[in-house]
Amino acid sequence: MQRRNLLKTIGMAVGGYSVSASASGFSLAPKRILRIAHLTDIHVQPHLWAAKGFEKCLHHLQNLEVKPDLILNTGDSVMGSSGISKEKAAREWALYHKVLGSENSIPMVSCIGNHDIWCPPTGSFSEGKKWAMDESGTAGSYRSFDKNGWHIILLDSIHCRPEGTGYYARLDEAQMDWLKKDLNNTPSHTPVLVASHIPILSASVFFDGDNLKNNQWVVPGSWMHTDSAQILGLFNRHDNVKLAVSGHIHLLDRVVYNSVTYCCNGAVSGNYWMGKYKQTSPGYAIIDLFEDGSFSNQYVNYH
Repeated sequence: MQRRNLLKTIGMAVGGYSVSASASGFSLAPKRILRIAHLTDIHVQPHLWAAKGFEKCLHHLQNLEVKPDLILNTGDSVMGSSGISKEKAAREWALYHKVLGSENSIPMVSCIGNHDIWCPPTGSFSEGKKWAMDESGTAGSYRSFDKNGWHIILLDSIHCRPEGTGYYARLDEAQMDWLKKDLNNTPSHTPVLVASHIPILSASVFFDGDNLKNNQWVVPGSWMHTDSAQILGLFNRHDNVKLAVSGHIHLLDRVVYNSVTYCCNGAVSGNYWMGKYKQTSPGYAIIDLFEDGSFSNQYVNYH
């Protein structure tokens, strides 16, 4: 399929008003009320072709037949690393902002990813997270808002291990309490989308490495939320939670559990800007949200 036709197909195949046959005659398809471009794991860095690749991704999504209303960035905006200097980390953020400032015209909201947090061995994890929040333009590491009839929740997956080194995926007590209150305060007729950097529930985490040890599956606590059971139990008490999206794994999967769909979407950077990671091409997802609480999640290869 030629690129122009592909863009048109993505723009028109899902959402809007269309007419479909039914047993009683004709009925209108649900009305799309919000289109989101989900970008994750961009990993901007001065090497390889990261900046040009990010530009290409932004150009692609802004040239769709139906342009997204919002960009949802679920973190790892920069390559970062606790092993690099603060000056180098600052240059990566400057490059990220340069590309966004010159190549993007769509509003963006962001979650924090582990690579966004600069924290050397002798540094402060909380100070590193605060810097990441400042660079990402977020007033807090988690929040929620209403948009076009949907309630959108942005979670903070990244927390320092108790021993003080490394991170694992979970909500701390304050964030869990906040999430419970936020869902309780959301009208039951309002559909909810939840976004996090690290998956709450994912299938691909089992296959990202050699995870079968002595005939037992081993999934690291930094790859999927360690409090998944608690979060899933909470979602199960709220029928209006429809969709949870994430990144982090650089692989593409979709899990449906207790009527909630969990989409782990692939990375803008693919294999850190060296093409595909396993079977998943560099890309982004187009998420269409509909008036009746339904949705679609379509992964797009922007190359």
